[in-house]
Amino acid sequence: MNVFDVLMERGYIAQTTHEEEIRELLDKESVTFYIGFDPTADSLHVGHFIAMMFMAHMQRGGHKPIALLGGGTAMVGDPSGRTDIRQMLTKEKIEHNVNSIKKQLEKFIDFRDGKAILVNNADWLLDLNYVDFLREVGTHFSVNRMLTAECFKQRLEKGLSFLEFNYMLMQGYDFYVLNEKYGCKMQLGGNDQWSNMIAGMELVRRKAGKQVYAMTCTLLTNSEGDKMGKTAKGAVWLDPEKTTPYEFYQYWRNVDDEDVDKCLRMLTFVPMDEVRRLSQLEGAEINEAKKILAFEVTKLIHGEDEARKAAETAEALFGSGGDLESMPTTELSSSIFEEGIGILSLLTQVGLTKSNGEARRLITQGGIHVDDEQVKDPGILITLDSFRDNKIIIRKGKKVYHLIKLV
Repeated sequence: MNVFDVLMERGYIAQTTHEEEIRELLDKESVTFYIGFDPTADSLHVGHFIAMMFMAHMQRGGHKPIALLGGGTAMVGDPSGRTDIRQMLTKEKIEHNVNSIKKQLEKFIDFRDGKAILVNNADWLLDLNYVDFLREVGTHFSVNRMLTAECFKQRLEKGLSFLEFNYMLMQGYDFYVLNEKYGCKMQLGGNDQWSNMIAGMELVRRKAGKQVYAMTCTLLTNSEGDKMGKTAKGAVWLDPEKTTPYEFYQYWRNVDDEDVDKCLRMLTFVPMDEVRRLSQLEGAEINEAKKILAFEVTKLIHGEDEARKAAETAEALFGSGGDLESMPTTELSSSIFEEGIGILSLLTQVGLTKSNGEARRLITQGGIHVDDEQVKDPGILITLDSFRDNKIIIRKGKKVYHLIKLV
């Protein structure tokens, strides 16, 4: 099956510039395409995951990805989808973020033997001469037309800085550079990038006289139309230090029933026949589909071992119809944790150990986990920052769980 038809069947494609030409092109040759990731944080999050899957499907279909890290464009900030100006980042912070994101992309996309390319637009944007850039690139952009773009329209009411106004020119220039250097014929990205992508396509046509193409993927939203990947404590990150594999697994395990079909189609490689079967399950049976969804998504990001461990932990906690309400629980005043309480004292206070000595031995043997993270230092303090939604779960050994709630 043509990869275009695969993408359509799985629900990725939102808009295309030339649908029939793109389908034909993807059928007859290996196409070099790119997706950009601006390093505004030191990890990608669930919002980026769908673009990574878009890229992975294209690569599996025989096409060559360019993963473009926006070390240059991040110096300006993308106004798309925002009502306020982005925080200005230092060059050092951006470089740190770029290096962190590289590792995540390399785990997901096959860069071996030139099957994919990883580039940073800081390599060509940061050394540009501004006047030369205006003469070579700015002359091809109409301000009147730019102001009609959705990414700028919603910002005009609250104020659009000239700094951000340059973002479209810079992203358009990326497409031109990648076309000249690598023969890149197509840009992929989220649907909120449509205006920027059209601008890049037009720049390539005007400067190089070449036809290039653009496709956008639907943004990951739930059945209410809100962006997925947010929890009470913030974004669901792909970095295990920011969102543990267990928390990541539980996020997908707890999606609404109505969102299971979309998530299985777009965030896993589960065959479509199986997706359709799972999506038709109802009542309690839909939980089986959610377990498969959570396992498959966690496996893609964190590997099969971590996915299995997360699934086993969830099963131990909730598998027999149990829930947090049925777990042994101690309620403690938040004031106890303002200065912090030692883990040894806490374990003894809630009855998980009989003495601080027993608690210390358990920790040195690797037998204590807090929110599924192994405690390695018997001297650590548990503070208010340790709690999520005013709760922590302590696990002793493999099967003894204790919930601590703040009151």
